[in-house]
Order: sequence, then structure tokens, then C-alpha cells
Amino acid sequence: MSDRLRKSARTESMLLNMGPSHPAMHGAVRIMLELDGERILNSEVEVGYLHRGFEKTCENRTYFNLLPYTDRLNYVSPLINNVGYVLAVEKLLGLEPPERAQFIRVLMSELSRLADHLTCLAAMSMECGAFTVFLYMIQAREFLWDVIEATSGARMTASSIRVGGVRADLASGWEDSLRKAVAETRRVLKDVRGLLDKNKIFLNRTRDVGVISKEDALSYGWTGPALRSTGIGYDVRKARPYLVYDRLDFEVPTGERGDNYDRYQVRMREMDQSLRLVEQAAAALKGCAPPVRAADPRLEPGEAIARSRFRRPEESVRLSPTLEGAEKDLMPGILADDGRSVVPPKEDAYTSIEGLIRHFKFFMKGHGLRPPPGEVYQAVEGGNGELGYYIVSDGTDRPYRLHLRAPCLHLLAALESLIRGRYVADIIPTFGSLNIILGELDR
Repeated sequence: MSDRLRKSARTESMLLNMGPSHPAMHGAVRIMLELDGERILNSEVEVGYLHRGFEKTCENRTYFNLLPYTDRLNYVSPLINNVGYVLAVEKLLGLEPPERAQFIRVLMSELSRLADHLTCLAAMSMECGAFTVFLYMIQAREFLWDVIEATSGARMTASSIRVGGVRADLASGWEDSLRKAVAETRRVLKDVRGLLDKNKIFLNRTRDVGVISKEDALSYGWTGPALRSTGIGYDVRKARPYLVYDRLDFEVPTGERGDNYDRYQVRMREMDQSLRLVEQAAAALKGCAPPVRAADPRLEPGEAIARSRFRRPEESVRLSPTLEGAEKDLMPGILADDGRSVVPPKEDAYTSIEGLIRHFKFFMKGHGLRPPPGEVYQAVEGGNGELGYYIVSDGTDRPYRLHLRAPCLHLLAALESLIRGRYVADIIPTFGSLNIILGELDR
């Protein structure tokens, strides 16, 4: 081969598409790679394949009816999305939820954070070849989802947080199922540490791979576990406390190098802190117990009865068992006392004309939730970082503008610099360590 041909062969690069249907892309992201063999010379990340018009859709839905759309943002920890949105609306309305409802929100948020981190590390480990870790972590997530499902009625898209409080009180027997979930999660985390922390293969795939400095992370707008892996201990729960986090004791884990391994370690240690918060919230809930329900021998467990002044006691209306935890006598503990901003009790809607009218007007176009004109920004600590809602109200029952500050967009913006000069195989653990959720990214 001539020198000219050798030089041409050395300088020629290959273009390769990774995604949008690649299984390691966790959704629909396209990465266009320029390669020299397996070494990455340049890359370009393209998003938008999952775009569903979340913000524009919200401008055409009432404040109450758009709540389920927030579930579909980060669908791994949807209850945190619910909390961020309702806190923004409550700030516009000047509402203060009951103490019990706030502790329930903290409990559900931390269970969701645990599920989020478990899913992230399970997928990242599996893509590095540690399939056993994937099975362990998904098993632990099942126990957490059992607790969430018992209270909200759904495992993922729960929509159980309400403006002014929560949809229902905790399910009966929640303490036992929560205790089991916490114990199982701690056991799994211990096993995972034994499998991965000093595993040579895992260390080679993650240590000093996907490194970013503090300065670069801040310039990209990073937040959450990814930012904390660089050594910056910014956490919305500490920096701008919301709900009752300022009354709870927890630490903010940080890393040192800002590589894939540090992002793994920060999430592992954050799960320890979330378990601490879950236990503290559970203990606090015992101190603010709900009202004692009056027993009725005619009812099966979990059923509610609505009495009407127009009926004799023996003609009482029997309500659905799905109302368990949301009966009228429990509402003072789970919803703010505000007739304009909370859904009226089903007992009133079913048995009195006044309750029916109030229920009808709450969902009627032009009525219901109508915050005063103004604008507000409310941030919460999501699974991937600062999740913020910016809402502009014009005084109607629909937001004039709703914008989401999604942490994933800022994380993915740095991916090109993280993988430049690395190998194709390094894309997988790097992308996995960022935990990109497409519903939140494209929205």
C-alpha cells in the first residue's frame, strides 16, 4: 500500500447512528457519532422524538385536570412531579395543606426517589453486564411500589397528590408494608455494594469515565445527583426547603471526581438518606393521626356510608370501596379547609343538592380553581435534580403559561463533551449514569 493510501486510511472517519431505537437510549434519543475505529471524535445529540407538547397542552386544561399530565414527565417518580406542580398552584392560591398531608407527601416523594434511583442504577448495571444487580434492584422497587399502590391505587402514574393536600389518607396496614419495603431495600443495597463497589469490571467501566469538573457542570446547569457527584452539595430540599423537610434530619451526599462511579455512589448514598426520611415521616404520621372513623356494623371493611337528611338511616347510600381513605371525616387531615380550591366530599355530592352543585361548579368550565393573576416559580428536588414549575395566571381556570424546568435537558446537553475522546462502549454507562428520562426531556 502506498504512503498516500495509508495516510488516507488513517484520516478517514466513520459516521454511525446510535438510536433513536437503540435499547440503551432509554427512550428515543439519537446520537450521531463520528468514529475513528471505536474512538469517538465528535458527536451530536438529537432529541425531540418523544415530544408530546406538555406545556401547550397544559394551557388548554384546567388546573385540576392537567395534574395527570405531570405524571408522564418523569414516569419513574411521578409523585414528585405532582408535588412540584401542586406546590406552585398552592403558592398562587395562598393555600397551606394540613400537617398530615405534608408528611404523606414527603413519604410518597421519598419512596418515589428510591424507585427512581433503583431504576437508574439497575439499568446502568445491567448495561455494564451486571444482570444480577438489575434483578435485585427491580425486586426492591416492587416492594416500594406496593406501598405506593396501596395508597394511590396505581404503581406508576398515580396522580394522588391534590391541590390543598392529598387524594386519600394512607391505606390501612401501611406501616407493616412500609417496614417490609424499607428492610428489603436496605438488604438489596447491602448486596449491591458487595457486588459492585470493588468489582474490577464495573470499576473499569465507570471510574474516570464521563468526567466533568464543577465549573463545567455548573455552566451546563446541572443539578441533582449528577452535580453532587462533582462535590457541590446543592439540594433543593436543603437550599430552599419545602413541605416539612426543614424539620427532618438528612444529609446531602457528594462525590469527588464527577465521573460515572461517583454518580453511582451518590445515588446509592442518597437512597440511604431517603430511607431515613421515610422512617422519620412514618414516625411523625403517628403523632398526627387521622380522626377516628365511626364503626358501622352494616358495612364491610373499607366501605363508606353517606347519610342524607332526605333519607332514613336504613336507606343510607353505600359508596364505593375505592373511597377508602378519602371519606368526609378524614378530609380535615388530608385537604386544606378551602371550599373554593378543594374537591367536595363524595358523601355531600351524592346525598345533597348543595354538595352536588358545589361538585358540579368545581369541574365546570370557568369555575373551579382560579388563582389570582400573577406568576410563580416553585422547585422541588426531583430524582434527577431541580424540577421547577413556572406558572403565569391570568385569573381564569387555566394557566396562561406553564413552563417546566426539566433537569434532564441540562444533563444531556453535556453528553457530547463527556464522551468525546472515549470509546463507543463508554457511551452506555455514561448515558445510564445521567438517568435521562425522555418524558421529562422532550415533554
